[in-house]
Amino acid sequence: MDYKQIKKLMDDMGESKLDSLEIEFPDGIKISMTKNSRKDVQVKAEENAVIAGSAPISVPVVQKETTNSLVVTEPTENFKVVKSPMVGTFYASSAPDKDPFVKVGDKVKKGQVLCIVEAMKLMNEIESEFDGEIVEICVENEEVVEYGKPLFKIK
Repeated sequence: MDYKQIKKLMDDMGESKLDSLEIEFPDGIKISMTKNSRKDVQVKAEENAVIAGSAPISVPVVQKETTNSLVVTEPTENFKVVKSPMVGTFYASSAPDKDPFVKVGDKVKKGQVLCIVEAMKLMNEIESEFDGEIVEICVENEEVVEYGKPLFKIK
């Protein structure tokens, strides 16, 4: 069982109505998870368990706290945000040796290419949805972005 599988179990446990779960695999790995009233998820792996032929690992305890409070903040500036329309890799320029499409302070027009998001070996040009000035680039070049992640702030 690898880290991603353990992490998925932890996330699933945190979102479920179960309070505790114990799993013992045929290869000797034992996983025990319990939640308390604060929705903490704890995972314990046996110290001498060998995972998929590798050396023993220690599994960190992940705590998820949920609160029912609502925090409202007033924006100091009125920005329009260009968000990633897909999961992929953000590229600021068309090639590593080329200048970036835009920099902070550049004026942009609606339809102007701002960046490229590569998804499944396809290069997708992301265009500005508004006219304005780039005030912040929210991601680094070659960073993996999720759907809906802010890429640019434009005013």
